Order: sequence, then C-alpha cells, then structure tokens
Amino acid sequence: MVRIYDTRTRQVEEIAAGRAVRMYTCGPTVYRHAHVGNLRTYLLSDLLRRVLELRRVRVLACQNITDVGHLADDADEGEDKVLAQARAEGRPVSELARFYEDAFRRDTSALGLRPPEHMPRASEHIDLMIELIAKLIEKGHAYAVPDGSVFFDVQTFPSYGEISGNRLDALKPAHRIDAVDPRKRFHADWALWKPATGELSWDAPWGRGFPGWHVECSAMSLRYLGSRFEIHTGGIDLRFPHHEDERAQSDAAAGHEVVRHWVHGEHLLFDGRKMAKSTGNVVLLSDVADAGLDPLALRLAFMEHRYRQQLNLTWETLRAADRTLRRWRSRVAEWSESVSAPMPRDHVARVEAAIEDDLDTPSALRALRELERDESVAPGAKLEAFLHLDQVLALDLPSEIGKTRVLPPGAGELLEARARARETRDWGASDRLRDELAEMGVRVADTPEGQTWA
Repeated sequence: MVRIYDTRTRQVEEIAAGRAVRMYTCGPTVYRHAHVGNLRTYLLSDLLRRVLELRRVRVLACQNITDVGHLADDADEGEDKVLAQARAEGRPVSELARFYEDAFRRDTSALGLRPPEHMPRASEHIDLMIELIAKLIEKGHAYAVPDGSVFFDVQTFPSYGEISGNRLDALKPAHRIDAVDPRKRFHADWALWKPATGELSWDAPWGRGFPGWHVECSAMSLRYLGSRFEIHTGGIDLRFPHHEDERAQSDAAAGHEVVRHWVHGEHLLFDGRKMAKSTGNVVLLSDVADAGLDPLALRLAFMEHRYRQQLNLTWETLRAADRTLRRWRSRVAEWSESVSAPMPRDHVARVEAAIEDDLDTPSALRALRELERDESVAPGAKLEAFLHLDQVLALDLPSEIGKTRVLPPGAGELLEARARARETRDWGASDRLRDELAEMGVRVADTPEGQTWA
C-alpha cells in the first residue's frame, strides 16, 4: 500500500492503484540550465513511479517541456540574458530551447531519473491549447476581449483555492500593472491567450498570439492521460497560481475533478540560501561532477531528507553522500563473491514500508545501513537485498561488480578484524591493523558510516 501526502486534502492518502497509475509532472522551462533545486522536484515523481512499479503497478508518466508560454511571459517582463543574446545573434529561440532541453535530459539521466512515456513540447501542441480555450469559452468559463486576449473567468469556478488555500474572497490585487487590468471581469482572472507577433506566436480565432503558461499543462495532461488521472506532481512554488489555475481550467473543461492527488516537493536551500538565479546561488549538476563527485551522490543526498521537508544542501553533505555511495558499491561487489542467499525479509520489509509511507526515504536509508552492519545476515543475502532495493533507490549499486578490485592475500581478514576492533572501541588494535594494512598497500579511511579502503 503506497501512501502519499495530498496537498489539496491536507492528509496522507493511499494511492488507489489498480493495474495502472497515470502521473503528470510539470516539466522544465527550457531557457536556462536546471539547477539542483529543480532536479529535486523531478526525483519526487521518479521515486513515486519506482515504488509503485515495485508493487507491480504500471505507471504511465507524462512530463511537459515548456518552450513557449511561460518562456514568452518571462520575455515580456524582462527576458533572460541568454534569450536576449540569442536574438541579438540572430539565432531562433527554438534552437536555444532545444539546447537546454537536451541539457535537461542529460542531467535527469545522470541523476537516474526514468524518462516518462510522454514528454510533449508546448510549441508542438498549440492546437490542443486553442481547442481547450475555445471549449472554456463555449462553456462560459472564459471570455475574449477586443484586443485578442482571452481570460479565464475564475468566478465561475467556486472551489478555486483548494490546493493553496488562497480563496477568491480573500485574494487581493497584487502590486503589478495587470492587477487592475480593465479588460478583466475580476482581478484574479488570468490570460489563456495573449496577443503577440514574432517567432513565439500562432494564429488563433481571437487573433495571432501565444497561450498563457497555465493552459499548456491542462491541454497536454488531458490529451496524454485522459480526463481523470491519479497523480500530479510539482514543486511547492507551483501550488499558486500555476496549479490552482491548471486545476480550474481542467476541471471546468471536463466537468469533474480531473486529478485525484496533488503532490508537491519542498524547496531546496544551498549553504542556507535560496537556490535561485536572483540570489546568485545556483548550483548545477555539472558543478557536482566538476567537484569530483558522482552525480548519483546528489540523488542519495536528496533521499536523506523527505521530499516535503525543506532541505539545506551543502558541499559537505554531498561529499558524505559520495563516500556512502562508493562504500555501498564496494560492499555490493564484495558480497557478490559470496554464495547467494535469500533476502533478509525483515530488513527488506522495513525499507519498503518506509518508502511506501509517504516516501520516507530517510527511514529507509537508516534501515539499509542497519542491514549493512548486521553481521548475522550472510553476505549473499545482503547482496540480494541491496540489488532488490536499488530498483527504487537507483544508485547503480551493482556498478563495481566484476571490476578488478583485488586485495593482497590476508588483507580481507585484517579489514574484518579492524572493523570488529572499532566496534569494541579497541582503538589500539584498530591503529595497529591500519598500519599493517598500509604496509600491504591498502589505505583505510574511517567515516561515520564505517571504514572504507582503497
């Protein structure tokens, strides 16, 4: 039984999984590199998918690529320097978008994220958005104005605000020019279509322009997952207004509740500061690799905290995660040389139960460390357990199996003896055995998780 916290209902709920679950994830806006804070959000949907598939539930995943809409909105309000430079050089915006889309795909692959079955680009589905907008106008949920703009009439959707708590009767006009836009019937109405010319514009019944950012996710989720699907994920910053607006559009068009569970991942800080370009505190996955760390160390560091808890990431926590990752791969390679044995069911059940309980990955990792240290469990059994659980953890734990990693004769026994000495706090014996190993050409390092060697 997989349970998850539903932002709209404010409680942990069982995912009513039959033979299949459909899941939509708000994808990247491709006009700059995704930073590690962005990537944490996509790990959320990957973990959900993997834990469901471990329970033999087929997951149909869809994640959009925003290469218009939000991108065009940002350009209106002070476009990104990279976009401005590309245009100054006469490069098409679509070329720039593909560059960052490819970079995003490489990053997610390096982080062990499974690609979704559908990854539609907004620019290739403008017709779907136009059809959806026309349907909303026909149903009385949207209205066109003389300049070619189309707005969603939010007062026709009484349950607006259930996700974020921002109810219409409490909403005040924001301190922005369009907050008192005389074209709107109500200050909280938002644009479904905006008039424009140029590369990022298309012909529509209301005039040439481009779709509002929120409408693309409604159009593409309805197209690829149908009018009812189980899970919608995204970052906590998308609760309002994006997901509120998306829910209103989708439900108004379908005539019923489209999404069963709304799931959000919390913000990430780096060295105590918000991860954002505006703060000058942006760390990319390439920065992690350039520091000599395995990209999957970032995945492990993310899992040391629950997805809906704010995480303060530091270089030290990344280095610690890298050490743990390398130690586990080394141990799995060692265990692979032993006779295979059935998995220790109690240990495995504890890890699985933690992950299935609202993705409690910190508890799952603690249970996994206990299994690693449990001398009553045979090495072959530990191997089977770690390989089985890596289907969800996705840390590439078998990667060292079969690689040349030969200890000098007798060194293995000395390492085991030293581990026992440290467990009994016999520091003198521990130091003596370390020196003996060093004379044999084996360097031993001590970490909070145990000793490692090279």
